Amino acid sequence: MDHTQLEKQNSTEFRVSEWSAFIHAKCPRCRRGAIFTGAMYGFKIQKMKEVCDVCELKFEREPGYFYVSMFVSYAMNVAEIIFLGVAAYVLGLDIVYENLWYFVTIIFAGVLLFSPLNYRYSRLVLLYWLSPGLHYDPSRIKKIIEVKK
Repeated sequence: MDHTQLEKQNSTEFRVSEWSAFIHAKCPRCRRGAIFTGAMYGFKIQKMKEVCDVCELKFEREPGYFYVSMFVSYAMNVAEIIFLGVAAYVLGLDIVYENLWYFVTIIFAGVLLFSPLNYRYSRLVLLYWLSPGLHYDPSRIKKIIEVKK
């Protein structure tokens, strides 16, 4: 396969939108390799891979890199708590002292339910939009394809 055919194949076959790659938890540089092993909700614990299988990007760019994702997760948690509280009120739960434990139970259950989602997407937000110098680079895919063939 010559160079022009690889470029043509790269522009059509390997083009993945940023949002699609983000939602499906793919590598931010090649948008092809999976970042996590295991499902978000399941019996196996989801774990983050150390490097991308396709472009060999090291996800933890420096020691303690994902501590920043805790701040993103905190912001997501606050938004979810506000949403759950407002939703409970709109669905008929009055804001009175007697209903306090209902609100606390709903919010606590929601936080537990959303924790795997927060873990995954807070790290993805950090990788996709808060990491300077980390951009989509389809040429990395091309190099791997050339090596494999």
